[in-house]
Amino acid sequence: MSEAKANYGIDAATQSEWDRVGAPSATSALDTQVAGDHYKGMAIQPVVYIHANKLGFMEGCVVKYISRYKDKNGKQDLLKIKHFVDLLIELEYPEG
Repeated sequence: MSEAKANYGIDAATQSEWDRVGAPSATSALDTQVAGDHYKGMAIQPVVYIHANKLGFMEGCVVKYISRYKDKNGKQDLLKIKHFVDLLIELEYPEG
């Protein structure tokens, strides 16, 4: 894992970043969800968490699928999580 990557996290977010992502405007893209409403009732939408924590694609997919599995695709989403974690391990730790 890179040194820069280790500096990102929930504790690194500034108050202004939390204020900005915590209260989307009436015209915000966060107010619209295409094809469903499984993220709308969440306290923090996965995309906001993923962006605020500067997560990569695979980590973001894990957050997305774990956040919605009970309301959308159940076991299929859990299997997707497992697949993305397996990919992440394989790519981040190729030596085994």
